[in-house]
Amino acid sequence: MEKKRASFLEGTISIFVNIALFAFKFWAGVVSGSIALTADAWHTLSDSISSLVVIFGAKFASKKADKDHPFGHGRWELISSIIIAVFLMVIGFGFISDSVSHLNTKESANFGTFAIVVTIASIVSKELLAQYAFFLGKKSGSSIVKADGWHHRTDALSSLVILIGILFKNQFWWIDSALGIVVSLLIFYTAYKILMESVNKILGEEPGAELIEEVRSLIRSLYNYDLYPHHFHMHNYISSKELTFHIKIENDISVEEGHAIATAIEELVDEKLCLRSTIHIEPIHYKHKHD
Repeated sequence: MEKKRASFLEGTISIFVNIALFAFKFWAGVVSGSIALTADAWHTLSDSISSLVVIFGAKFASKKADKDHPFGHGRWELISSIIIAVFLMVIGFGFISDSVSHLNTKESANFGTFAIVVTIASIVSKELLAQYAFFLGKKSGSSIVKADGWHHRTDALSSLVILIGILFKNQFWWIDSALGIVVSLLIFYTAYKILMESVNKILGEEPGAELIEEVRSLIRSLYNYDLYPHHFHMHNYISSKELTFHIKIENDISVEEGHAIATAIEELVDEKLCLRSTIHIEPIHYKHKHD
């Protein structure tokens, strides 16, 4: 499935479901006087905002490479994921502030049957949305759809925490404010995971040991002598990935022969691993400063 289609499909469904859930949660929060449930309603509405980011982010990311952006526009997915993480952090901070305020004034909530039904419906709906987003994200390879899935999962967990609190409302007057703080911490944790994953890809990532071994195995299948592949680096542009590394060849091999060796490896890596690669050739006894 194409990333753009997966993002549009997931984002559109998410928007309609989240707006409906927001309306019911907000109503239940106002009726019960629950800060945790009301804040959770706004968290749900923020999912609709993040889903819009998903749709527009995917639209920008699907643009083809051009003169100014020769590696495409795939990193718009990462930028969109960072925007989602920032949304989560802002909402989490608001939850904490309101919860602390209610603890200071010793305000408590009066949960009823309607609040319980709405909370259960929210848990089920948001977890289904999360599973759907994870499925589409895995199928399409879209990091932004996966990020939105974590947003749904966070909302489901926060509603679960609120449901537990409702069951203990008569034992602890402060349970609603405490739940607001717990929900905030869950949101901050999710925002941190999304943010770090996106930032690490933007900063550059080291290729995994399994990928490096696959490349070395492909090289051995072409040549029965060691080319000492080393200095592997991955350049992840989301819509395309490029692997760069060095090989060593004997001093008496001509430039033309060296070029043929590198080209053969690049073509095989592209064919077997769907990776563009660029190979730097070195004399057999050359040593780097940091070797």
